[in-house]
Amino acid sequence: MHDLADIADWLQNHAIHHETPVHDTLPDPVFRVNGQAAVSFSTNNYLALANHPRLVSAAKEGLERYGVGNCESRLLGGDLPVYRELERRLGELKHKTDAVLFVTGYMTNIGVLSTLVKVGVLARIHGYRAKKRRKYAYFTDEYNHISIREGILMSGADKHTYRHADMDHLESLLKAADGVSPIIVSDGVFSMEGTIAPLPELTALAEKYGAILYVDDAHATGILGANGGGTSEHYGCYSPTIMQMGTLSKALGAIGGFVALEREMADVLRLTSSAYGFTCPPPPDQASALLAALDLLQEEPQRRARLWDNQRYFVERMRPLGYTLTSTETPIVPVLIGDAERCQRFQRALRAEGVHVDSIQFPAVPVGQARLRFMLNAAHTREQIDHVVAVMAHLSSML
Repeated sequence: MHDLADIADWLQNHAIHHETPVHDTLPDPVFRVNGQAAVSFSTNNYLALANHPRLVSAAKEGLERYGVGNCESRLLGGDLPVYRELERRLGELKHKTDAVLFVTGYMTNIGVLSTLVKVGVLARIHGYRAKKRRKYAYFTDEYNHISIREGILMSGADKHTYRHADMDHLESLLKAADGVSPIIVSDGVFSMEGTIAPLPELTALAEKYGAILYVDDAHATGILGANGGGTSEHYGCYSPTIMQMGTLSKALGAIGGFVALEREMADVLRLTSSAYGFTCPPPPDQASALLAALDLLQEEPQRRARLWDNQRYFVERMRPLGYTLTSTETPIVPVLIGDAERCQRFQRALRAEGVHVDSIQFPAVPVGQARLRFMLNAAHTREQIDHVVAVMAHLSSML
């Protein structure tokens, strides 16, 4: 007998299971489940691009030209122009000279963060010899995504966790860690909180202490900034110290992840990151679709404008109901419920009314801080928002 079998047996005996609903279509944000129409307030498809005709057409052209998969490492087996062009455009979006494409955002964080502290050793296979041996340490926000935490763990480097967005605490940790080369890591937008990282203050600390600053812009790319450039564009904060990571499966509507940085450093990552060199990239049809998504990001700023209009409208309608909105800075608007079981009852009641929203509870958030995470979308209508607010008004007696 092994742990998997023991746990499976225990779960069955205690009637514990996680039921994942099976949908007939993908949320855009309307979808069908069990033959019935529903509206998603939990999709990452913020700009409603995933089913856009131009993305679908570009993906079809990519399929016709390249087939369904790359089937080999770009580093070992050769490259395609569609990947090179996508990386160039992503670097441009982030005000960097290059970007490195990975198969998912999760793999990007694992692949980069597990590698940064080892590049001096890994580059030895190419004949490099370091002038000095550095000891690295990570300084990470307590609310960073689990892929960040796992990437840091895989690196084997020391880790120091600072209180959420607390720059005084971060600086005290940096001061105390004398003799290390620091790497500061933060989400740009925190996915469970909806808060935006204080990037100017993070950048100032990174420059003061000679640190690399790694920003996970998964929920900011395409959303924040005048052109959807993310957290740096939101603040007008650019620095050579910043490495900007992003995902392609949220606002841009497809699949993949990337890190944007200067070309020379990008080449180092391509040579040293096993998550890049020893696996396949996203399928080429996805790269083709993403180029179309980047075009639309420039050509249709009204999509982002509608997203923010919907966010403001939802917040205005929710405020009088007496709920605690933990953050109203981004299209992620968590509504604090507190008790996990009560939060699940809210979720079930909303689904019965044709509204799909995530119930977030421990360990994703601290015990006693369960919440409904509403994620606004460019394609939500006022009628759909009015409906979900009316349901929440009715449910307020359950608090």
